[in-house]
This record gives sequence, C-alpha cells and structure tokens, in this order.
Amino acid sequence: MSRLFEPLQIGALHLANRIVVAPMCQYSAQGGTAADWHLMHLGHLALSGAALLVLEATAVSAEGRISAADLGLYDDANEAGLARVLAAVRGHSPIKLAMQLAHAGRKASSRAPWQGGGQIQPDEPDGWRALAPSALPHATGEAAPLALDAQGLQKVRDDFAASARRAARLGLDALEVHAAHGYLLHQFLSPLANQRRDAYGGSLENRMRFPLEVFDAVRNAFPSQRPVWVRVSATDWVAGGWDMAGTLAFAQALKARGCAALHVSSGGVSPLQQIPVAPGYQVGFAQRLKDEVGLPTIAVGLITQPEQAEAIIAEGRADAVALARAMLYEPRWPWHAAARLGAQVTAPPQYWRCQPREHQKLFVDAAFGAR
Repeated sequence: MSRLFEPLQIGALHLANRIVVAPMCQYSAQGGTAADWHLMHLGHLALSGAALLVLEATAVSAEGRISAADLGLYDDANEAGLARVLAAVRGHSPIKLAMQLAHAGRKASSRAPWQGGGQIQPDEPDGWRALAPSALPHATGEAAPLALDAQGLQKVRDDFAASARRAARLGLDALEVHAAHGYLLHQFLSPLANQRRDAYGGSLENRMRFPLEVFDAVRNAFPSQRPVWVRVSATDWVAGGWDMAGTLAFAQALKARGCAALHVSSGGVSPLQQIPVAPGYQVGFAQRLKDEVGLPTIAVGLITQPEQAEAIIAEGRADAVALARAMLYEPRWPWHAAARLGAQVTAPPQYWRCQPREHQKLFVDAAFGAR
C-alpha cells in the first residue's frame, strides 16, 4: 500500500490522498477577476488526480495584488468570476478546493515574471504605491512603500475577513493564509522588512502580532467546520532575518488559535537570500514543525519524483506533499505516481480507456470505485 495515496484528514477536511496542487500565480486576471484562462488552467489541474487544489495567491484588495493581472476576491465581480470557474471545476472533478488569501505588501505593483517581474513605479501605467510594515523597498532602486498606520492595519484585517466571507459563499473547502515568500504578513515577521517602533515591530512577539491578528480575522470569518491554515517561509536565508526559531514560535501561536495545518516553504523577503536549492531542500523544515508543533504539515519545494514523495510521507517527514512546477510540466503527475507506486487514482470516465494495459486497475471513479 502506497503511503502517498493514503487518505489524510485536516480538521474536518477529508483528502483522498497526500498530493496537493500548490498555489501558482497565473498573472492572467482582468481587474482581479478570473477569466477564461483560469477556467482552462484550474479545470485542467482539477483532473490531475491530486486530492487538493489550492487556488493561486488571491489578493484581498486591489492594492494587495502582486501585479495588475493578479487574481483577487475583493469585489462582486471577482466573486462572480470565480463562481463561474469553480462551478465548471466541480461539475467534472471531486477534487477539494482551497484558496490562498494574500496581500503582496511591498512586493505589489510588479510586472509578470515573463515581463521581467520588476516593480512598476507608482506613476506608471498599472503601477501604484505599495504598502508595507515599514517604508523600506524590497530591492535597490524600487519606490519605497507606505508604512501602514493604524487605519491601514485595520483595513488590511477587514479586507482579509471580507475575502474569507466571499470564499465561504463560493463554497471553498479550506483557506490558506499566505504568510510566506516575502509578502505582507511575512514582511511583518521578518526584521529585514519590519523596523517599526510600535506594538507591531521590534520583538518577536510584536512582529508576530499582526499576522496572528489577520489569522484570527480569517478564522472568525470562515465557517468553523472548514479548516484554515497558513503558508510560512521557515527562513529568509539571510543572516539576521526570519529563521526557524521564529517559525516555531509563530507555529505554536497559530496552533493555539485553531490553525489546522502548516504549508512550509522558505525565502522571498530579500534579494540577498542565498538558497541551497536541491531536491526536497525545504522538507527538513516541514519535518521539524511536524515533530515539534504537532500540526499536519505540507512539504513543498523541488519534490518531483513519485518515489521521493512516497519516501517523504512513509518516513513521517511531512503529512502531504505539494507540487507546483512539476504539476505544470506534467498535469497528470498523480496518475504516473499511482502507476509507479501500485496505487489507484481518481480519473474522469472520459479518460478511462487510456489506462496502459499493465495498469488496468489504475483508475478509480469517485462514484463507483475501481474500473
């Protein structure tokens, strides 16, 4: 029996296996609203056989988008656009759906990666003044963001809560609060980006305060029977930055507030980061959080091979694995993993006849069992 294809419970959310499609920004929305690309993209990934599909970083406000083409959930048009896409996905796939709620902070007002990814100046088309804990630009030569005042902090909290309520109306099975990759909540955590002198800066307790308040706002706004968890960057990979000790303290505080799981990544807050990239290079962080905090953990980062993913689960290093680029490159990755590991995977009946002869019991119909 493959451990990768065993079911997993995160709070009240039942997952058919341990494979998660990680959130991946598409930079293809129109005014924050999902368009035909999202229908194609998410519909494609929903047929992958993974247990959970996490929608890309979804901005809680227009100014919280990474780029002008980012997905958002801050107005009625955004909600209606996603409702159309999600209805199509649910009509053809049993995959569970989560959404990553996010605010880009000082990394907002940027170009898409294929356009270079650099900051768009506030006075340029599709540009605006970013917001952050402190008036410190992300990179040399960028316009400094505006430091959030008390009114601005309250607006961000309210925006996260409002988006969580919209996500609930859309029927999302779970929410992931984005506190990683150098975006706003990570900026509050890291002393590299947070140099405030009030109750939200300085000590570890103060730097954690605002991300925890945002988590509380989302948890209170989303139905209690549906889980909410957090994506963290375990380390900044920069001396003097956010580190594993801080992540452990943050995780314990999140657990006390009802956080259902941790999605463990790293980096993103500084261009000075030095990341020792290698297969599974972040899995050790997930394992330590799993062991010391006791929450279910999702490992991510250069997990590309079925045997590698199987070992991570079988050896107890994480409870689930998330794939991003590997899933884009091979959207049927779970099918191939199931074939190699002797497991079964859900597939739509329109595709059953493609089963290789040596894997005639590979596919399972969600309604009727093995085919």
